[in-house]
Amino acid sequence: MAVSNAFVSCPKLETLLKHHTLFSSSSSASTSTSTPLGLIGVRSLPRNNRVKRGLIHRARCELSPSDSATISALEQLKNSAPDRYTKERSSIVVIGLSIHTAPVEMREKLAIPEAEWPRAIAELCGLNHIEEAAVLSTCNRMEIYVLALSHHRGVKEVTEWMSKTSGIPVSEICQHRFLLYNNDATQHIFEVSAGLDSLVLGEGQILAQVKQVVKVGQGVNGFGRNISGLFKHAITVGKRVRTETNIAAGAVSVSSAAVELALMKLPKSSSHASSARMLIIGAGKMGKLVIKHLVAKGCNKMVVVNRSEERVTAIRDEIPGVEILYRTLDEMLASAAEADVVFTSTASEAPLFLKEHVETLPPAASPEIGGVRLFVDISVPRNVGSCVNEVETARVYNVDDLKEVVAANKEDRLRKAMEAQTIIAEESNQFEAWRDSLETVPTIKKLRAYAERIRMAELEKCMSKMGDDINKKTTRAVDDLSRGIVNRFLHGPMQHLRCDGSDSRTLSETLENMHALNRMYGLEKDILEEKLKAITSGQQK
Repeated sequence: MAVSNAFVSCPKLETLLKHHTLFSSSSSASTSTSTPLGLIGVRSLPRNNRVKRGLIHRARCELSPSDSATISALEQLKNSAPDRYTKERSSIVVIGLSIHTAPVEMREKLAIPEAEWPRAIAELCGLNHIEEAAVLSTCNRMEIYVLALSHHRGVKEVTEWMSKTSGIPVSEICQHRFLLYNNDATQHIFEVSAGLDSLVLGEGQILAQVKQVVKVGQGVNGFGRNISGLFKHAITVGKRVRTETNIAAGAVSVSSAAVELALMKLPKSSSHASSARMLIIGAGKMGKLVIKHLVAKGCNKMVVVNRSEERVTAIRDEIPGVEILYRTLDEMLASAAEADVVFTSTASEAPLFLKEHVETLPPAASPEIGGVRLFVDISVPRNVGSCVNEVETARVYNVDDLKEVVAANKEDRLRKAMEAQTIIAEESNQFEAWRDSLETVPTIKKLRAYAERIRMAELEKCMSKMGDDINKKTTRAVDDLSRGIVNRFLHGPMQHLRCDGSDSRTLSETLENMHALNRMYGLEKDILEEKLKAITSGQQK
């Protein structure tokens, strides 16, 4: 498999091999029984625990500070074969924390804004054992996908990077993270894209977010062929699952779940949206969806607070017949004082509502509400501080509380998830077969180059024997003859090296043919040199 050129100023494979050569004599003279990886007891998710993954198993690890401090990368390589990083295929790994495994307080510290994704990819690919990377950061999950030369060291490096960027200790991240490798990582992103790992089954917003990962990653060094291929295939899976299983029928997005949660928390006598006074803070994508779902539930009047009026005007034009009143940010507290239910969905990094703000507000005035004002916060980082819950006349709900909404219709959810799993298993096999088929690309290139070197050498001998007085027509005819012979000779091997991965039997035979040709013509050395050149050129970019 060709090594990605997307490296950012890091030693990577070339340095690893040089270090092994420098220290090979000392490593053979000494025997070490220590475990330099610094990871103890790492546990990934079992593949057969996919349908009912309401709570993803935590992948726990314990870091040994003394080991990581005293054992250098060079010493770690003493126990590794030098060709480990060239002959073995790199692993696709996902290191993630989601609503199933980590509290919102931790997720909001780890969250990476979309504008920072390219920078994050560059930093991740600057780690010694990471070739490619992608970031999927939403209100419900923070997941990093990498192509790692060594999945043990790669996981350690990425976890330390997450700790450095978020300020959360490595040990705490390890308590809440989950780790998935290769097939399991593939199946996970397919389930995420299909909406099976969401709080609300089949919700469409996550598919749009997966698409955004691909859009932002285009042209970014480090968003390489394997990871980009994985996310593109995940988009296909998400579309197919929704089409063939009708999984999105009756399902809702996070915004819709927020509206349903608010209506559930209102007294039964006022559980209709038109009975309560609604305030929406933020007119972005999430805020717009909240407005639409409120309208679908029968709300025909609401107040929207936003930085500018343009977005509110556009929403008002899009939803005629509904009274949408605009208020500025300076009027936010005054608007909250007149509302029974407050939805917040802004990108503010600082809370908009704290205890001191809310306790000065009068109780909700609508008699049906019972004097309690509801705050439904669907932002990450949160817009409403948890301290607001200490106010007697206020109740705060965030994205973690949406689980209550999802609890409805569990049996139907599982039935549709089973249908989707069949599709995901099929698509996972196809993707892995596609990755396997990439293994033959270096061999095809090197076999053709090998044959071309022989052709040119023999052609030069032939032309020298024929003398200097041959005309251009004869020269061209001899050159065409040599090319024709080589192409006819290569036709058979090339046909047996090309495979689209759709047939497992054919793929297995193709890989056997590849290994046989590598042995017969000594191509493995050339392929290794090509990988080192790719890394060197990547460092110079």
